[in-house]
Amino acid sequence: MLERRYPVVLRHFSLRPNSGGAGAHRGGDGVVREIEFLKPVDLSILSERRAVPPYGLAGGADGAKGQNLLLLPGGSGTISLGGKASLRVEAGARVRVLTPGGGGYGKPLGGAGLE
Repeated sequence: MLERRYPVVLRHFSLRPNSGGAGAHRGGDGVVREIEFLKPVDLSILSERRAVPPYGLAGGADGAKGQNLLLLPGGSGTISLGGKASLRVEAGARVRVLTPGGGGYGKPLGGAGLE
Protein backbone atom coordinates (compact mmCIF):
# COMPACT_ATOMS: atom_id res chain seq x y z
CA MET A 1 0.00 0.00 0.00
CA LEU A 2 2.85 2.37 0.84
CA GLU A 3 4.35 1.95 -2.64
CA ARG A 4 0.98 2.53 -4.33
CA ARG A 5 0.30 5.79 -2.50
CA TYR A 6 3.76 7.39 -2.49
CA PRO A 7 6.76 7.54 -4.86
CA VAL A 8 8.80 5.14 -2.73
CA VAL A 9 10.07 1.57 -2.61
CA LEU A 10 10.27 -0.30 0.68
CA ARG A 11 13.77 -1.82 0.45
CA HIS A 12 14.02 -3.43 3.87
CA PHE A 13 11.70 -4.33 6.76
CA SER A 14 12.82 -6.65 9.58
CA LEU A 15 13.21 -7.09 13.30
CA ARG A 16 16.24 -5.37 14.82
CA PRO A 17 18.09 -8.28 16.49
CA ASN A 18 19.23 -7.90 20.09
CA SER A 19 17.80 -4.39 20.48
CA GLY A 20 15.68 -5.36 23.49
CA GLY A 21 17.27 -4.99 26.94
CA ALA A 22 18.38 -8.04 28.88
CA GLY A 23 16.42 -9.12 31.93
CA ALA A 24 14.45 -11.94 33.48
CA HIS A 25 11.91 -10.78 30.89
CA ARG A 26 13.82 -9.45 27.88
CA GLY A 27 12.59 -6.25 26.25
CA GLY A 28 11.07 -6.55 22.78
CA ASP A 29 13.19 -5.96 19.70
CA GLY A 30 12.69 -2.89 17.55
CA VAL A 31 12.41 -2.95 13.75
CA VAL A 32 14.49 -1.72 10.80
CA ARG A 33 12.80 -0.05 7.84
CA GLU A 34 14.58 1.33 4.79
CA ILE A 35 12.64 3.36 2.23
CA GLU A 36 14.01 4.60 -1.11
CA PHE A 37 12.56 7.76 -2.67
CA LEU A 38 11.82 7.64 -6.41
CA LYS A 39 11.21 11.40 -6.72
CA PRO A 40 12.40 14.43 -4.73
CA VAL A 41 10.28 14.64 -1.56
CA ASP A 42 9.94 16.61 1.66
CA LEU A 43 10.85 14.21 4.47
CA SER A 44 9.77 14.82 8.06
CA ILE A 45 10.60 12.59 11.02
CA LEU A 46 9.24 12.96 14.53
CA SER A 47 10.51 10.20 16.81
CA GLU A 48 11.66 9.54 20.36
CA ARG A 49 14.29 7.52 22.22
CA ARG A 50 17.13 8.55 19.89
CA ALA A 51 19.26 10.18 22.63
CA VAL A 52 18.01 8.37 25.76
CA PRO A 53 17.36 4.62 25.56
CA PRO A 54 14.16 2.97 26.80
CA TYR A 55 14.99 2.14 30.39
CA GLY A 56 14.85 -1.26 32.02
CA LEU A 57 12.94 -1.86 35.24
CA ALA A 58 13.69 -3.81 38.43
CA GLY A 59 17.28 -4.54 37.36
CA GLY A 60 16.58 -5.07 33.67
CA ALA A 61 18.92 -3.52 31.10
CA ASP A 62 18.05 -0.60 28.86
CA GLY A 63 16.91 -1.26 25.29
CA ALA A 64 18.91 0.01 22.31
CA LYS A 65 18.46 3.65 21.26
CA GLY A 66 16.75 4.29 17.95
CA GLN A 67 18.41 5.88 14.91
CA ASN A 68 17.23 7.74 11.81
CA LEU A 69 19.74 7.72 8.95
CA LEU A 70 19.66 9.36 5.53
CA LEU A 71 21.60 7.33 2.95
CA LEU A 72 22.64 9.60 0.10
CA PRO A 73 22.23 8.44 -3.53
CA GLY A 74 25.02 6.39 -5.05
CA GLY A 75 26.51 5.49 -1.67
CA SER A 76 27.97 8.99 -1.35
CA GLY A 77 27.44 9.20 2.40
CA THR A 78 25.20 8.76 5.43
CA ILE A 79 23.72 11.51 7.60
CA SER A 80 22.30 10.97 11.08
CA LEU A 81 18.98 12.83 11.27
CA GLY A 82 18.44 12.69 15.02
CA GLY A 83 14.97 12.31 16.46
CA LYS A 84 13.29 15.25 14.77
CA ALA A 85 14.04 16.48 11.26
CA SER A 86 12.45 18.01 8.19
CA LEU A 87 14.32 18.29 4.90
CA ARG A 88 14.11 17.97 1.14
CA VAL A 89 15.66 14.75 -0.21
CA GLU A 90 16.49 13.91 -3.80
CA ALA A 91 15.44 10.89 -5.83
CA GLY A 92 17.57 7.85 -5.03
CA ALA A 93 18.08 8.81 -1.38
CA ARG A 94 17.00 6.32 1.29
CA VAL A 95 15.92 6.75 4.88
CA ARG A 96 16.75 3.96 7.34
CA VAL A 97 14.73 4.00 10.56
CA LEU A 98 15.87 1.78 13.42
CA THR A 99 13.26 1.84 16.16
CA PRO A 100 14.39 1.42 19.77
CA GLY A 101 14.15 -1.87 21.60
CA GLY A 102 12.19 -2.18 24.81
CA GLY A 103 13.85 -2.15 28.23
CA GLY A 104 14.18 -5.47 30.04
CA TYR A 105 12.40 -6.30 33.30
CA GLY A 106 14.01 -7.97 36.30
CA LYS A 107 17.60 -8.98 36.90
CA PRO A 108 18.96 -11.24 34.15
CA LEU A 109 19.02 -14.93 35.09
CA GLY A 110 22.37 -16.73 34.85
CA GLY A 111 25.69 -15.07 34.13
CA ALA A 112 25.40 -14.02 30.48
CA GLY A 113 22.43 -11.66 30.81
CA LEU A 114 21.00 -12.83 27.50
CA GLU A 115 17.85 -14.53 28.78
